[in-house]
Amino acid sequence: MTDSNAATTDAKLPSDLAPVYGMAVRQFDSVAERMGIEDGFRRILRKPKRELTVNFPVKMDDGGIEVFTGHRVQHNMARGPGKGGIRYHQDVTIDEVKALAMWMTWKCAVTGIPYGGAKGGVTCDPKVMSLGELEGVTRRYATEISIIIGPDRDIPAPDVNTDGRVMAWIMDTVSMHRGFTVPGVVTGKPLSVGGTLGRVDATGRGVMVTAREAASRMGLPLDGARVVVQGYGNAGYTAARLLGGLGCKLIGASDSTGAIHSELGIDAEALKAHKDETRSVAGFSGTDPIDSGDLLELDCDILVPAALEGVITERNADRVKARIIAEAANGPTTPDADAILRDKGVVVVPDILANAGGVVVSYFEWVQNLQYYFWNLDEVNQKMETILVRSFAEVTEIADREKVDMRDAAMILAIGRVVEAIKSRGLYP
Repeated sequence: MTDSNAATTDAKLPSDLAPVYGMAVRQFDSVAERMGIEDGFRRILRKPKRELTVNFPVKMDDGGIEVFTGHRVQHNMARGPGKGGIRYHQDVTIDEVKALAMWMTWKCAVTGIPYGGAKGGVTCDPKVMSLGELEGVTRRYATEISIIIGPDRDIPAPDVNTDGRVMAWIMDTVSMHRGFTVPGVVTGKPLSVGGTLGRVDATGRGVMVTAREAASRMGLPLDGARVVVQGYGNAGYTAARLLGGLGCKLIGASDSTGAIHSELGIDAEALKAHKDETRSVAGFSGTDPIDSGDLLELDCDILVPAALEGVITERNADRVKARIIAEAANGPTTPDADAILRDKGVVVVPDILANAGGVVVSYFEWVQNLQYYFWNLDEVNQKMETILVRSFAEVTEIADREKVDMRDAAMILAIGRVVEAIKSRGLYP
C-alpha cells in the first residue's frame, strides 16, 4: 500500500477503536503522517506486539470464589524489554491497557532508556478488599502473567492502586516458581527486597523538574507561582511539595472524594497528613470546597493533572486558565483539547516527558538489581534529573525547529527512535 492510500486508511482507523486506545492511535497517526513514516512501520506501531488476558479464581475471606480478569500488554520491544506499571481499578479494560502500553513505548524512547512499552491491570476494586484478598489476587495474577514477564523480557512496576508491597508479592511469586530470587522481575519494590532509593518520589520529582524547565523557558518566575493539583496521590503530592520548595504556592487540590481551594495557599505536607488520616482532601482546614471539574479551570500558573486519562477535553479546555500543564497522569488531555490549548498559548508538558521520572528511576532500580550494587539517594536523583533535563532540551529543540507543540515534538523524538530500532534490527525471518 502506498503512503497516500495509507493516509486514507489512517484517518478512518481511530473511529473503529475504543475511545482511549483510539486517542493513543490518533496521536501516533498525526505525528507519523507529519514525519512521513512508511506505512509498514505505521502498521507495526499501531498494534501491540502481544496481548495477554487472563481470568483467574481467587478464594475470598468469606469462603466464596470470585473470578477476576487481568491483562498484560506489550506494545513494542524493539528497543529492549517491556516496561510499564500494573494498575488495580474497577474500570480497567484491555483498551485502556493497550493505550497505556503504547504511551510507555514513547515514554521510554523519549528519555532514551533501553526499554519498550508494556502495561498491565486487573479489573477489581482494591479499596473493598482485605489485605489477604489483595495478596491472593496479586499472587494469582502474577502466576498467570509469569509466562511473559522477567528481567530480560518485561518488567512491571506500580501504578494506580498498587505499591511496593504488591511488587514484593509479584517478585516473591515469580521467585518461588523459578526456585531462586529474581529481584529484577519488577521495580518499585521495598528497599528490603531490592528496591531503590528515590523511587517513591520519582514521578512527582520528574514533574517538578520538567515544570521548572518549562517555566524557565517561558520566563515565568516560580517564586509565588500558583499550582493546582488534580489527583492528590503520591505523584501529585510529591510534585506539589517539591514545587513548593521552589517557591510555588499550592492553591487547589483534589482526589476521588472531592476538591478544595484556597488563594492563601495550602501546605502540601499538612494536606498529605490530613488525607492520610481522613482518606480525603475534603475538609482540610482553611480551604473551601470546590467542584472537581471547576478545579481544572482555576486561575493558576501550573496545573498538574495527576489522576486518570481524559480529564481535559474539548468541553473544558477553553476554560483552562493555567499557563503550564505538567501531565503527571497518563493521557489526561485529549487530542481535541490539545488543539484548543495550543491556540490559547498554554504550554503542555506531555505525559511521556513530564511523568517519565518514574520509569527512569525504575530503570535505575533494574540496573542495580542486575549488578547487585546500589546507589545513594543523591546519585539517583542527580542521574534522573540529568536525563530529564536533557530530554526536555531535545524535545524543545524539535518543537522550535518543526514549529509544533511539545507533545508532537516528544512524539517525533520517540517515534523516530523506535522506528530506527526496528529498521536496525530488521524483520524476522
